Amino acid sequence: MTSKKFKKNILCIGAGYVGGPTMTIIANKCPDYKVTVVDISKERIDAWNSDKLPIFEPGLLERVLSVRGKNLFFSTEIDLGINEADIIFVSVNTPTKMFGEGAGKAVDLQFIEQTARRIKNNSKTNKIVVEKSTLPVRAAEALATILHSGDNSVEFEILSNPEFMAEGTGVSDMENPDRILIGSRDTVSGLAARDILMDIYLHWVPKERLITTNLWSSELSKLVANAVLAQRISSINTIASLCEATEADVTEVSRAIGMDSRIGSKFLNAGPGFGGSCFRKDILNLVYLCEYYQLNEVAAFWEQVVSINDYQMERYVKRILQAMFNTLVGKKMAVFGFAFKPDTGDTRDAPAIYICKRLLEEKACLKITDPYALDNARNDLQSIEGKKEFIEDPYKAVEGVHAIALITEWSSYKKLDYRKIFEKMEKPAFIFDGRNCLDHQALYKIGFNVYPVGKPELSHL
Repeated sequence: MTSKKFKKNILCIGAGYVGGPTMTIIANKCPDYKVTVVDISKERIDAWNSDKLPIFEPGLLERVLSVRGKNLFFSTEIDLGINEADIIFVSVNTPTKMFGEGAGKAVDLQFIEQTARRIKNNSKTNKIVVEKSTLPVRAAEALATILHSGDNSVEFEILSNPEFMAEGTGVSDMENPDRILIGSRDTVSGLAARDILMDIYLHWVPKERLITTNLWSSELSKLVANAVLAQRISSINTIASLCEATEADVTEVSRAIGMDSRIGSKFLNAGPGFGGSCFRKDILNLVYLCEYYQLNEVAAFWEQVVSINDYQMERYVKRILQAMFNTLVGKKMAVFGFAFKPDTGDTRDAPAIYICKRLLEEKACLKITDPYALDNARNDLQSIEGKKEFIEDPYKAVEGVHAIALITEWSSYKKLDYRKIFEKMEKPAFIFDGRNCLDHQALYKIGFNVYPVGKPELSHL
């Protein structure tokens, strides 16, 4: 099938957690468009072209297989893809800058600039360039400057189209989104480009869910959305610490305030802290922007969200240490879950990384289990000294351990036979339910010493 049979050619530069799933859904919903995903990593592209995708996302493999080779293609031929494309989505990595000005807070834009220059050098026809990566406010201005520099006669129109997919529910989030946000310049060409992108989403998204803004509002909205969600998590985690001190129950408090229609119930579950590739990075970028514009009080407010998250992870470790007689030296612990959330293998900035590192520093011996994230866990902890094993079967992971630290609320952990697990463990047996997802009374009756988050402990000691 040649590209001439398609209405337009779409290219996505970057085959990661955003680019691959987003383009897969677009290809499924828009059979009249040719969709190509390119990446510099041959290993990653080979995985997208196999039956073992480089990322785990429920429902993704089935959707890839239904359109791959028809109107969805994965390739390393970046320059060719740029030349043939009408619309280019930029979905490359935008990590936190770890050097120079803004180190630890600002976004490192080197990959965005490299991509912009590559697009410019390989474009012979006018193109729409869509920011899909999370970028700081006014990054589109820098993109436009690079693309239109020199003697280049090709015209580029820049759009901002941030993603709001949550890992683990990415497919359903994309197929049935709360909203699709498109930012453009308020010019004839800018609005025309916006309408072209809207036509793609209108294949399956109701028009009332398409929000159009100027470029700067769209770029900022992505940062603010993640910052506010992370703020809610940090807020309830501060209340969890108060609940433990006062013997209140954070689950009951969350339910009570969540029923207030002005607040709502989402993101009010206490735990060991938030993780993932976006929350910390986007908040720190927001902090940097506020500092850049000399809004220091605003910057301090948002920075505290991250500080509370760090505090919560450390508090989880200290509760383990204190409960287990203030020493973990030589004690075996099973770690249930390493991914930053269930239904994904992603471990970027996962609380488990910090928690396991601290437990190893206390000389604990870890047996780590997770349905999909063990390979990433090995990589994340390879430079950390200490005794650690990576075991797929949770029943094998608990053999001879003194405690279980549940960090990721995989649904499969709720279905385990904890009486069988209790029999395999050293006594007294401890379980630290970092997600409050287990039946604590049932565990206590079996014989466990149970330590939830934001609730009174249930101890036989």
